[in-house]
Amino acid sequence: MRIVIAEDDALLREGLTHLLRAEGMEVSSAVDNAADLLDAIASDRPDVALVDVRMPPTYRDEGLRAAVEARRRQPGLAVLVLSAHVEDSYATELLADGRGGVGYLLKERVGKVADFLEALERVAAGGTAMDPEVVAQLLVRRRTDDPLHSLTPRERETLALMAEGHSNATIAGLLKVSDGAVHKHIGNIFSKLGMPTTDAGHRRVLAVLAYLKA
Repeated sequence: MRIVIAEDDALLREGLTHLLRAEGMEVSSAVDNAADLLDAIASDRPDVALVDVRMPPTYRDEGLRAAVEARRRQPGLAVLVLSAHVEDSYATELLADGRGGVGYLLKERVGKVADFLEALERVAAGGTAMDPEVVAQLLVRRRTDDPLHSLTPRERETLALMAEGHSNATIAGLLKVSDGAVHKHIGNIFSKLGMPTTDAGHRRVLAVLAYLKA
């Protein structure tokens, strides 16, 4: 896996570079601003861009803007965005093009190395990785008359894991239930929420997130 890193914090940038190389991945460039990120992507043609949302000069959303632009310039480029704070609007903007290969994680997830690497690999394979904190905020910001309230506690747990981008098999493992039980929960969820039934990975995540943002 060929990776470009854009992170203005030198310590985190070096830490990410060391971690990924230790895992046998190629870090072709590690830069500290959005302009250099776009240049590196153009020259290196990476498989994945690992990008901080806030970078110089204003420390607002330069990294996010560069990530969206990079995907426009290089269709198929996978992007995993890192942020110090939960901003579900950033997640929405990243997903706006309707394609897979995107992820949005809090920086604190990097410390959970196995989870971070799993999310990176999922995004590189064309999937979606959403931070659990973002999903949690979307779940609680609901109207009192929302159909979400008709879901059982187990169905809500399943829905949250679906929104994070996990497969049926992974959800079964996390909830310690059978694949058949997960399939049944998902069927109930789609039925109760009036959503089209699909097991098409990223499209399923987009459908769930679109509902949660409604």
